[in-house]
Amino acid sequence: MKEQFDEKLDIERNWKREQRIREMRKRKEQQNRIRKWIRAGVPVLAGIVILAVVMVVKGTGKTSGGQRGEKGAGANGGTPVSQEVESAENRAGETAGQERGSGAFTDKEWEQVPAGEAQPEGEGQEEVQAPYSAKETEDTLHLGTDLASTYAILIDLDKGNIVAEKNARIRMNPASMTKVLTLLVAAEHIDNLEDTFTITLEITDYSFVNGCSNAGFEKDETVTVRDLLYGTILPSGAEAAVGLAVYVAGSQEAFVELMNEKLEELGLAESAHVTNCVGIYDEDHYCTVYDMAMIMEAAMDNELCREVLSARTYTTSETEAHPEGLMLSNWFIRRIEDRDVGGKVLSGKTGFVKESGSCASSYGEDKNGKGYICVSADADSPWICIGDHVQLYRKVMLP
Repeated sequence: MKEQFDEKLDIERNWKREQRIREMRKRKEQQNRIRKWIRAGVPVLAGIVILAVVMVVKGTGKTSGGQRGEKGAGANGGTPVSQEVESAENRAGETAGQERGSGAFTDKEWEQVPAGEAQPEGEGQEEVQAPYSAKETEDTLHLGTDLASTYAILIDLDKGNIVAEKNARIRMNPASMTKVLTLLVAAEHIDNLEDTFTITLEITDYSFVNGCSNAGFEKDETVTVRDLLYGTILPSGAEAAVGLAVYVAGSQEAFVELMNEKLEELGLAESAHVTNCVGIYDEDHYCTVYDMAMIMEAAMDNELCREVLSARTYTTSETEAHPEGLMLSNWFIRRIEDRDVGGKVLSGKTGFVKESGSCASSYGEDKNGKGYICVSADADSPWICIGDHVQLYRKVMLP
């Protein structure tokens, strides 16, 4: 009798789970449809607005014709408003034409923003200095087709200089490199690494529906917060990252607010924004490789983050689901350590989404202990991504 009851209960639970997954997928499909409608409608709306502005300007020009006859270009030699609008439109058109050259990314992703640098300030406003920054010099290498990745940057941490770059200020999707920021925010809010957290069905379903990589934690498994930190970085576990978010902030949505606040604190909010703690693709989830380098530098300055990002392997605590724990491994570090870069690559985090290919953010030191950060994105494979990091590190580490 009890067995029949348990079987019936399991069937009911499975049915509810399938219902929940179907609902989550339906919501995801609805979100994608809305985004398509927005992408199709925004250009049309923008065109209407521009046309309306031009018509208003022309109308203003006609009604004030006599005044313009006296003022014309103005006593100060200024340009008539209608010419300014036309000139601005032409410049915008030229820029859009250049940036859309590859046709691979949306307008938002191709916006070039001087991330991490002070933006022009109005009168009376104080300039806010970003805690982390790097500048180009006359020696900065501007890479082209010799590097496979579409985006890349190499930074000399001692000098604060950009050694080499390729499209370093262009927005892209950071994929699972996002988890470096997740780790950093979580580390700053955690007091007890041995505190425990239970993985819920909602968390495992979220990972399953979005096709994410996992650390291997199961529903109802209770693990330590330390396990979640390593599970987020080494195997890039989505369930571990969401678990951290819920543990720290009560929900992923609340945690994402903390992540965006951290971006503001780092001076990166003009060119970086996140919508989830995992790195799942979203048009409003973006940064530049410059931004990611600054995030990586901040993480390396945090002792706990440095420890996690530098671990080759880690075994999780023993649980009922995993009596011997789970052996986790940092694929990037274990693969690149066999390559001769002239020094050592000590830390790293990879990522992949089809919209921005294979990505990685890493930290390395030369034989004298001098530190460098390298970030690349949009390579055709993880091996090509590693090859680009090797190539960049060799530029400064090999004699």
